[in-house]
Amino acid sequence: MQVTETLNSGLKREIKITVPAGDMEAKLMARLSDARNKVRINGFRPGKVPVQHLRKVYGKSFMAEVVNEILNDSTRSIITGRGEKAAMQPEVIMTEDEKEAEKILAGGADFEFRLNYEIIPAIEIKDFSDIKVTRQVFDVPDTEIDDQVKRIAESARSYEPKTGKAAEGDRVSIDYVGKIGGEAFAGGAGNDQPLVLGSKEFIPGFEDQLIGAKAGEEKQVTVTFPENYQAAHLAGKEATFDVTVKEVAQPGALEINDETAKNLGLESLERLREVVRGQIENQFGSMTRQKVKRQLLDQLDASYSFEAPSKLVEAEFNNIWGQVNRDLEAAGRTFADEETTEEEARAEYMRLAERRVRLGLVLAEIGEKAGVTVSDEELQRGLFEQVRRYPANQQQEAFEFYRSNPEALNTLRAPMFEEKVVDHLLGQISVTDVKVSKEELMADDEEAETATKAKPAKKAAAKKAEKPETADDAEEPKKKAAPKKKAAKDAE
Repeated sequence: MQVTETLNSGLKREIKITVPAGDMEAKLMARLSDARNKVRINGFRPGKVPVQHLRKVYGKSFMAEVVNEILNDSTRSIITGRGEKAAMQPEVIMTEDEKEAEKILAGGADFEFRLNYEIIPAIEIKDFSDIKVTRQVFDVPDTEIDDQVKRIAESARSYEPKTGKAAEGDRVSIDYVGKIGGEAFAGGAGNDQPLVLGSKEFIPGFEDQLIGAKAGEEKQVTVTFPENYQAAHLAGKEATFDVTVKEVAQPGALEINDETAKNLGLESLERLREVVRGQIENQFGSMTRQKVKRQLLDQLDASYSFEAPSKLVEAEFNNIWGQVNRDLEAAGRTFADEETTEEEARAEYMRLAERRVRLGLVLAEIGEKAGVTVSDEELQRGLFEQVRRYPANQQQEAFEFYRSNPEALNTLRAPMFEEKVVDHLLGQISVTDVKVSKEELMADDEEAETATKAKPAKKAAAKKAEKPETADDAEEPKKKAAPKKKAAKDAE
């Protein structure tokens, strides 16, 4: 086998591999000899089939197997032997001439092919002692727990049908059809929709016009969508909703006790408070970690500047760009609505893709040198956590999909590996804890949202940059788009 480099420019490489016809013939004859004792052909005793007869029958198919074996076995070993790491699976280029291909399969010509690929650049890991981050910590007060327990109790409280008029706090069950200019619009209809009057779940003015309604009554509700409504084709427009009130129910007494907890599947109110505290602490802990991680990544990004493999950047950009366009389509918005142009947005997201690729390569190198790995047990736990995010009737199907698809399983392994590398780095750098209020902890996220408001779905894309897409992205599928105040956000 002869290996000749034909391109060496930046990160791009191309090498030509030539396997002499004599070597191909030897590999073929070895296969034929092995098959001689296994195949059964009418008219010949086992093991007595002439090799030339076998070649006539199986020669081309066996030589095709030899070709595939060379491609599979030699690609990685050749690149590794050159001391290189391919950024992606190399492109294999073979002859497209049918006559030439026939000669190779017949053993009458050398087998030549080329490998086109980009290499991962050498990354020299720098000292971490100069990296300093501030970890904001919010101590969850009992009042926060009390408020959340009350909200849970309110959501679980019982309602009893009533014959009188609907009042604030009552729950109505409605069918509705929304129209603009007399024409129904997409996503503007719903059936058997429960709505607690005064919850401000629907856009301003909608719930107020149902106060005083009775079961069986038909009403026409007129509202104006907010100017900043995320669905641009509805923003600022007046709409009418033909509403049928199917039931009016009044709330029962709000009780917060052991019985309330038992109705929720927990043994006591104390246990409910423990669960709520854990969930809230995890929520704010996640915010804290994301802020720390952002500081860490920003400093790593400033410390490492190198050319990233273009194919990896292109793949990353395509993922982000696809999500951006899906978000815009779902919201009914355009780049002009976001006060930008497609060209400007492309440039911005290309920079984001380059950053993500560079940081990914840096973290991979740090993790490799530190011996960071994701164990099979950890991956299994991650798989179960991922599957639990799907609806119950889809969990088994999702589990089988991941278990039978190594590439999908790697989409779980990669972020787990990244988080372990971040944990490793947090043990190497300077971390200063600072106690903050809830408002302070959430302030940066709100500022970031404001700063990126003029960019199409940037916040959503940035979140996608930190984690793989999951079933969370499709939560609350039964929420309708039209009268809900936060509908476009629910659909993200």
